[in-house]
Amino acid sequence: QVMQIAMLAAGFSAGESDSLRRSMAAWKRKGGVHKFHDRLVNGMVERGYTTEFAEGIFKQIEGFGEYGFPESHAASFALITYVSCWLKHHEPAAFLCAMLNSQPLGFYSASQLVQDAKRHGVVVLAVDVMESDWDCGLAAVVGGSTVRLGLRMISGLHESAAQRIIAARAEAPFTSTEDLALRAALDAGDLKALASADALMALSGHRRQQVWDASALKPAPPLLKNVPIEEDFLELQAASEGEEVVFDYAATGLTLRRHPLAILRPQLAQTRVAGKKLLSSAQLHHLPSGQRVATCGIVTMRQQPQTAKGVVFVTLEDEVGNINIIVWKALREKQRHELLKSRLMAVYGDWQRDDGSGTKGQPVQKGQGEVRHLIARHLQDLTPLLGHLGTASRDFR
Repeated sequence: QVMQIAMLAAGFSAGESDSLRRSMAAWKRKGGVHKFHDRLVNGMVERGYTTEFAEGIFKQIEGFGEYGFPESHAASFALITYVSCWLKHHEPAAFLCAMLNSQPLGFYSASQLVQDAKRHGVVVLAVDVMESDWDCGLAAVVGGSTVRLGLRMISGLHESAAQRIIAARAEAPFTSTEDLALRAALDAGDLKALASADALMALSGHRRQQVWDASALKPAPPLLKNVPIEEDFLELQAASEGEEVVFDYAATGLTLRRHPLAILRPQLAQTRVAGKKLLSSAQLHHLPSGQRVATCGIVTMRQQPQTAKGVVFVTLEDEVGNINIIVWKALREKQRHELLKSRLMAVYGDWQRDDGSGTKGQPVQKGQGEVRHLIARHLQDLTPLLGHLGTASRDFR
């Protein structure tokens, strides 16, 4: 509205009005708006407004820049937060669909969103060429709704190919991977992407079989186009769970199988950091404040706000939940490599827990939130344990 007033009443150009808006947004830097006083007042007077009226308009703009701009933004974010929380609580499946279809966004990856939704009872179904649309969607089941991952989740699959799959499927169900390839006009790259994402299970079985079937479908010469190929069936052995999870992450950025740390937990149970056993986020959850503990998880986020004076905040994810790590500046400088390069990080430090009432470590009444984090004293890079598993953190500065 301020930009419209400046353009209509004072003759500001679009660029000038945007500069005025920016000066209002920079409310911590005093005096930014005053530079536009003469331009605004004179522009309004030239267009027939009285000087008193023009001065009044400018004072309102100046006042809004002092407190109205941050307050209006706070109100907007408060509304977004309230609506988001309402949706997540009352319609968690629909909320997850919306978040996945809007990726990439915000702090959270698709993997984190799915892991959290599953912990809150949402059933998530894999990508399937027989069922999935381009977007993630809701599938009605007895007792509620499930989320069906969309073809958009598959790395390397273009939307045009996905739409051909959907259109061909609407005419008749696919009977085989070959039938899919012919009717949806899929090339070798499309088929490889689908097989890598385990999206051909209904047609070819387990992932190794899918990859084999997909790789066997080579473009035929024009004379033999659309002619089925008859050959002996070769049955391959299914991959191990660990291998399946590696391919899941590579193809879709997440897995619906067991979390990688659930698979690694027996090995992690034998690992000690600073003489301490590695605890899961569930084991840490109810520990009283002040204990020296060790934990580990996949690094999902690193944050170093400008206002934090060199402190880095790290989020680790394990098979149960998330662990918030605080790394002070001195440790950041001492263990920069472990902090910035680890994808699987172990942390030894001081456990802090506060229920918000000022009494640390005491039982919390139902409905109260808690603040839990680990003050790091030592970091250890356990990334080699992930093998070929591809993970990526979101780093913000």
